[in-house]
Amino acid sequence: MRTSHPPFPSPDPSGRIGMTHFSDCARRRQTLATGDGRSMTEQGTPAAAEAGEILVISSHVVRGAVGGRAGFAFERLGRPVWFLPTVTLAYHPGHGRSTRILPPADAFAAMAADLAAAPWLPRIAAVVSGYLGEAGQAEAVAGLVRAVKAANPAALYLCDPVIGDHGGLYVPEATARAVRDTLLPLADIATPNLTELAWLTGTAVNDATSAALAARALGPARVAVTSVPGMMRGKIGTLLVTETAAIIAENPLVDTRIHGTGDLFANLLLDRLLAGASDETALAGAVAATFEVLARSAREGADELRLGAHQASLVRPMALVDVRRLAVGRAARSS
Repeated sequence: MRTSHPPFPSPDPSGRIGMTHFSDCARRRQTLATGDGRSMTEQGTPAAAEAGEILVISSHVVRGAVGGRAGFAFERLGRPVWFLPTVTLAYHPGHGRSTRILPPADAFAAMAADLAAAPWLPRIAAVVSGYLGEAGQAEAVAGLVRAVKAANPAALYLCDPVIGDHGGLYVPEATARAVRDTLLPLADIATPNLTELAWLTGTAVNDATSAALAARALGPARVAVTSVPGMMRGKIGTLLVTETAAIIAENPLVDTRIHGTGDLFANLLLDRLLAGASDETALAGAVAATFEVLARSAREGADELRLGAHQASLVRPMALVDVRRLAVGRAARSS
């Protein structure tokens, strides 16, 4: 879902984005309002005592809602965010070239070491890593992930391998290898798009079935594959694969060049899993919320996700998505 394309239905008079129904799982609309069963405050955010803190390691943009800026979703859902920038950009590279401020390798490693020794480390419930500024940052990130897990063995690590799209890499191959060889082996959850999954596994991936097989070989216990061709015309899918299940959630394609849906989806999926939602519920809620924010932002003519304007969709999305389980064989996991 990192980038979606052609049309989405117009909203109905109530302001609800018009979508298709949940297929077999519609009855469970499951708290699709929140995507999980957590207790909420009157303002619609989780009670503070329940919300673990999140460490986000990714790019920072001055303008936009990609990379670390997508961490707003965690804060809106009541989770304090720690943010370690891997690079600073004026805006998403899709808007054009801009100045790129890369932290010196020794300074980045020192900052990661400081965080690894912080007394508040046990409060971190999960780590999310995304775009790396250079290959050498992977070792420092891995050390920080290990430190978090040592301080809180229940903490999850989500690796979003932001390395490519549209059939090719957009980072140096050395950076892609560092993500594959250093970070993915530590991950509990990975969220590659179709291009990234194909490169990381060295296999051809072109549909939901091949994506499910490749995801099982990738390594992490949960792999959510975005930008999967929809099984129905005019749809795009997000596929969540575990050792025992493959679940796809499809939403209508949206005619926009807005970036950041992959970052947002990963954060929303992680939040719902941390809140105790089942895999199916977490997937459906995260896809619905991401689609709803994207569709509303595109309808307004925005060129970035308008997370603040549509933050209610992060908490209680009204969009419905089609969810189904796939019957696929098993592939050997990578070691």
